[in-house]
Amino acid sequence: MPLREHLRELRRRVVLAAVGVVVGAIAGWAAYGTVFDLLQQPLVLAAAENDAVVSANFGGVATAFDMQVKVSLFLGVLVSSPWWIYQLWAFVTPGLTRRERLAAVGFLAVAVPLFLAGAGTAWWALPNAVRLLTELTPEGATNFIDAQNYLSFVMRLVLAFGLAFLLPVLLVGLNLANLLQGRAMLRGWRWAVMLAFLFAAVMTPTPDAVTMIVLALPICGLYFAAVGIALLHDRRTDRRRLAEGLPRLDGTVPEGWTPAAGTRTPAA
Repeated sequence: MPLREHLRELRRRVVLAAVGVVVGAIAGWAAYGTVFDLLQQPLVLAAAENDAVVSANFGGVATAFDMQVKVSLFLGVLVSSPWWIYQLWAFVTPGLTRRERLAAVGFLAVAVPLFLAGAGTAWWALPNAVRLLTELTPEGATNFIDAQNYLSFVMRLVLAFGLAFLLPVLLVGLNLANLLQGRAMLRGWRWAVMLAFLFAAVMTPTPDAVTMIVLALPICGLYFAAVGIALLHDRRTDRRRLAEGLPRLDGTVPEGWTPAAGTRTPAA
């Protein structure tokens, strides 16, 4: 596919994904009150445990309106996740065979639960993070947290972990499209583990190592699962290519193999 066609396809997928997010945001607008109460729960718990004043502060005339718009868009991203994940997958893997597309559809069904599991994991860690961070407030001081900054903090945490849990699915998609080999993913496992722990440490600003480890281990496990699936796919693809008279994906061939017939020549 020419570069211009790729760009057109990318624009088409982005527009379709954005339409899905807007539709989800309309539903999120109606659920704003309930969701905002849930967002305040970590602040309420932190205030109760620290015996201090901790609350969200609306510092401007239009802040409440901006807050509702942002929360609605945030909910739109979560609600429409099956739609925009499909658009992302369809752009990454446009050249799959019919059989590979059927396998991809089955694996795509795992992507949405993984994204939601990552978002749920971040939500689980949020109260602990808010409690520990607000404990640093000096005695006698009042911690009025800017509502928009607090929402940005929550959105970054939730979406970052959702996308981190989704990354292995994208790696498998690149492998199914023969753009990334399983051996390359396996060689980079040390970097992957280090980045997973670094990501967990940065995104969970808490001093305890337990939370960081609990968040990093699932990401590492998903990465190695993606590596295993990619290696199995590469093995099947290599066998098919050799049978068709083509070299392996990495350009190597077995000893005694002839390109014309795709078979081994008898040993001398």
